[in-house]
Amino acid sequence: MNKTLSNILKFLFFLSLGAGILFLVYKGQNEAFLADCAQRGIPGEECKLMDKLLNDFKSVRFGWIGMVLLAFVVSNFNRSVKWLILLRPLGYRPRFINALLSILVGYFANLGLPRMGEVVRAGVLARYEKLPAEKVMGTIVVDRVVDLVLMAMAFGLVLIFEYDKIAFYLSELSGTEKESSGPGWPMILGILLFVLFVLVIIFRKRLKKTALYERVYKLFFGFYEGLMSVRKLDAPGWFIFHSVSIWVLYFLMTWFGFKAFGPTAHLGISAALTVFAFGTLGMVIPSPGGMGTFHAMVIAALTLFYNIKGDDALSAANIIFFSVSIGFNVLLGLLSLISLPIINKDYNPSHKSTATP
Repeated sequence: MNKTLSNILKFLFFLSLGAGILFLVYKGQNEAFLADCAQRGIPGEECKLMDKLLNDFKSVRFGWIGMVLLAFVVSNFNRSVKWLILLRPLGYRPRFINALLSILVGYFANLGLPRMGEVVRAGVLARYEKLPAEKVMGTIVVDRVVDLVLMAMAFGLVLIFEYDKIAFYLSELSGTEKESSGPGWPMILGILLFVLFVLVIIFRKRLKKTALYERVYKLFFGFYEGLMSVRKLDAPGWFIFHSVSIWVLYFLMTWFGFKAFGPTAHLGISAALTVFAFGTLGMVIPSPGGMGTFHAMVIAALTLFYNIKGDDALSAANIIFFSVSIGFNVLLGLLSLISLPIINKDYNPSHKSTATP
């Protein structure tokens, strides 16, 4: 009973957090929208942001939304194959359909409690394939470590292709001129990181005695072990291929989403990459499916770097979020929950593990 109450309270907390952030985003954009209407001489009663958002949804090019759905489905096919590759060295060969439906159920669970989807995904596959849940969970940890590396690479590509826009914004934010003769912020950051590295090397013996060092060391060692385990796979090349493909498809979902909406249809690949990276960061911040946090990050990227009006940026974020995070995840998640017991009714898995204990 206490566990159930705790889960309910967690759900309400994260739901309130996401809804609160989304409300603040809407409130800020509504104030800007009303100010723009007043400047153009449009009466307040004729200027309602919610009406605009609904009309924007109606104007969406649904062919492009279909492409978003296709990219989403294919990305989950890739993630399923990637997961099966991780399970093979343990001696387990689950059915592809069970891996795919478990992943879709996991995404659905994330709408309730952030990060709960990973636990649910492992539990569902372990149940229908009669596998040890803790070993299945271990493969998901490796999967997410690789995802973290690829997310960092996505941000690295943003810095390479959109450095001028980001540097200009940072210079404006700090009140300095872009043409300043002093060292740029990347050089300053690099110097600080180098100094920090030198200090760690010099005082490493003292630092090893601290609890903070032990925690950081365990974190990075676990991260390193996760990456190195990829070399032990029987198909590391295919694993890397599917890992990269997933993130390329995630990026394409953002780009197709832009094409579906008039005010963002003109934006190119580099803009889609930037917004994709910022939106991904919003999805990482704990809230149900990225509610609110995803909107805030997407709006920030579109308005700061690409001069998209705030109300149009909110519509673009809503179109991508509600089509994928809400629409597709709810629909496919419910279908997966219904399908799993049906397709496994007469299924009796027999796994003979060849892995050493």
